[in-house]
Amino acid sequence: MAPLLAGLLLLVGPAAALPPVVRIGAIFTEEQKGSSAEMAFKYAVYRINKERLLLPNTTLVYDVQYVPRDDSFRAAKKACLQLGTGVQALFGPSDTLLGAHVQAICEALDVPHVETRLDFEPRFKEFSINLHPAHRTLNQAFRDVMAFLNWTRVAIVYEEDYGLFKLQELVRVAPATRAEMYIRQAGPSSYRAVLREVRQKEIFQLIVDTDPKHMPLFFRAILQLQMNDFRYHYMFTTFDIETFDLEDFKYNSVNMTAFRLVDADAPWVTDVLGQMERFQPVGSAILHRSGVIQAEPALMYDSVHVFAAGLAALDAGHDLRVANLSCESELPWADGLSLYNYISAVGVRGLTGRVELVEGRRTNFKLDLLKLKRERLSKVGEWTPSAGINVTDLSAFYDTSFTNITLIVMTREEKPYVMVKENRNLTGNARYEGFCIDLLKWIAAQVGFHYAIRLVPDHMYGVYDPATKEWNGIVRELMDKRADLAVASMTINYARESVIDFTKPFMNLGIGILFKVPSSQPTRLFSFMNPLAVEIWLYVLAAYLLVSFTLFVMARFSPYEWSNPHPCLAESDVVENQFSVSNSFWFITGTFLRQGSGLNPKATSTRIVGGIWWFFTLIIISSYTANLAAFLTVERMITPIESAADLADQTDIAYGTLEGGSTMTFFRDSKIGIYQKMWRFMESKRPSVLVSSYDEGIRRVLEGNYAFLMESTMLDYAVQRDCNLTQIGGLLDSKGYGIATPKGSPWRDKISLAILELQEKGTIQLLYDKWWKNTGDVCHRDEKSKESKASALGIENIGGVFVVLLCGLALAILVAILEFCWNSKKNAQTDKAIQKVFCETTGNTPQKSDGPPNSNELQLFHFKHKNIAEEGNSAAYIEQINFSFV
Repeated sequence: MAPLLAGLLLLVGPAAALPPVVRIGAIFTEEQKGSSAEMAFKYAVYRINKERLLLPNTTLVYDVQYVPRDDSFRAAKKACLQLGTGVQALFGPSDTLLGAHVQAICEALDVPHVETRLDFEPRFKEFSINLHPAHRTLNQAFRDVMAFLNWTRVAIVYEEDYGLFKLQELVRVAPATRAEMYIRQAGPSSYRAVLREVRQKEIFQLIVDTDPKHMPLFFRAILQLQMNDFRYHYMFTTFDIETFDLEDFKYNSVNMTAFRLVDADAPWVTDVLGQMERFQPVGSAILHRSGVIQAEPALMYDSVHVFAAGLAALDAGHDLRVANLSCESELPWADGLSLYNYISAVGVRGLTGRVELVEGRRTNFKLDLLKLKRERLSKVGEWTPSAGINVTDLSAFYDTSFTNITLIVMTREEKPYVMVKENRNLTGNARYEGFCIDLLKWIAAQVGFHYAIRLVPDHMYGVYDPATKEWNGIVRELMDKRADLAVASMTINYARESVIDFTKPFMNLGIGILFKVPSSQPTRLFSFMNPLAVEIWLYVLAAYLLVSFTLFVMARFSPYEWSNPHPCLAESDVVENQFSVSNSFWFITGTFLRQGSGLNPKATSTRIVGGIWWFFTLIIISSYTANLAAFLTVERMITPIESAADLADQTDIAYGTLEGGSTMTFFRDSKIGIYQKMWRFMESKRPSVLVSSYDEGIRRVLEGNYAFLMESTMLDYAVQRDCNLTQIGGLLDSKGYGIATPKGSPWRDKISLAILELQEKGTIQLLYDKWWKNTGDVCHRDEKSKESKASALGIENIGGVFVVLLCGLALAILVAILEFCWNSKKNAQTDKAIQKVFCETTGNTPQKSDGPPNSNELQLFHFKHKNIAEEGNSAAYIEQINFSFV
């Protein structure tokens, strides 16, 4: 079937065909006459006509015209002249002003305009085919590199008037990336002056957008100002960094970065460049050197192949009719739109990579990221609009080969971070030991540098003084470039970060309260009363009295509580009540102590009172018993403060922090009410509550009546070494320790990576255990706490019970004596009363009788005393008198 269709096509002939000759025009500036861009254009036409792969039946013929760079009128006339000769497309010019005029003419006449220049206009342009990446896309690439390198202060040096407009997207995004931009225009005569300003402002990252022809002068200014060491990083906007002479910068560790559009390492590109180099004498005019071609001729070469590919695609389904156009009549070309659409839809593999177009603009391209290393420029990554930056060689930016560099490391003596050894014979770095010293050794070995340790002269970490508007301590040393690093227990905060840089934190911490361990509560003789508060005991006593009197009153009111004391005398009018005042108190006492009293309520009302009292005593006794064991066996501490709020609400216990440290800054700048109140207290007591070192603060805590606000790591170190110290409450904030560097230092990112690696490997945790837990002087609290949890009861715990017992016995003996004396006195008075009544009855004076009284006397005596007894309602008294006379 397929051969049959092929035969039919041969008989019928092609449905559409290109003319045998297609004319194309090119406009170059007079400065570009004989340039590599013109030679690349002509060579591309030559290759297409010779190979006959894209256009087997068509020959391309070019017409090249030259115009002055700033003469747009002549450029328009040349373009119109070429269109009048029947060209099907116009190439160039590369000048921004001239290119805009030519494009307007092509748009009016519907002729494809193929460009390779950087176009600053964001709007869509009809009939424009531009192979150069858009400036917005390039700015995004530069932003991604800046974000990867974490640039915070950047100087932009541009030369052409449109340079700032070209980088406006990069400048506009600065606030979002927190990058400080310093923008200056410079030419060959002002390179040194501008670079000197950059150096004085201590900016080490530069974006350079200068004319490549003037680059040797720019490099000379860098060398003259000695801005070519490891601190500086230059990022060039040109694609032709491989054409520069960088021999003077290879071996002094200066950083130079740029993108390239031509991947010279790709096999297909290498093959094309090799053929081009062998085509003499044109090849040597196109290439900069063997295997290296500039971006402009490469784009020009690719643009001709894109146009040819568009013609080949149109040849399959469209008939191209050549027309001679006139700028005066302004009649558009009928086939121009079709040709433009076919060109926009092609995909070609060129020297600048895969060429794909969307609405005439380049898309889905790839930029190689180049970095100057010791030997040569090397590809260290790539960037695409879809994936962004992808760095494949991290060592290029975080090189570990700077072993000959000695950094000045500023620190502050503080246990256990940095300590000076007692051996006075040691010199240099060997004099110091501690957690930070060991950490510095690991980082230096991993990053690759030597170091010399210096102690900060004023013994301060660094705090901003609002009065003098100056920093002190380690921060000042870094700001003045008297140190390259600061390795100490230095807290990362906003104020410091605004003037210096910090690495990733190597330790996380917060602010804690150091306090002396509270003394044990002194054992009291009546400690068995501690389970209930004093007010509870008072309430129980009040309830005891209230219920006793209530029971007494209700028993008097209730008729069911009155009973006959002599059941045998049923007709007796004498009744009695068992709940007298004393019996009521005895009943309540017995039931409260759960011993009973022998008295039982009979009436419903009194039983309700008794039942409610029993329920009350059940709860009270159970609660008391439950707490008694804990209060007698567990050692209790007196803690006057439990949190920062307790500390702020009192003035008896003084509190303070380290003078000139981040903790003091935290309280001074805090917006939280409690912390503001604490700062006002510390400021009012200044300088007595602020200390110059942690050791002084710990000493004041041990002296008593002082709380020290300090960072939790130092607090843990102190608490683990002295059992008399403890932490009160939780942490007041959360922060971290970091290694400080001057602003814009290249060592920050290198050290940050080293810290992250040491954390992942557990090295930092091992160092922490070494200096916090395994030093041999750690306080062991477990045995003491276990002993204090459950101890045997001594006389000092329950001695009060014996005192109560003895007091009760003594009271009972005293009451017995009083009862005996009272009863004796009462009996004597009763005997006298009997004798008096007897005398009144018999009418005789009391005398000794030899016999008992006669019956008449006895009856008269009994009658009178019976009346007396009835009046007093005392039957027992009558019985006693009768018994005495029987």
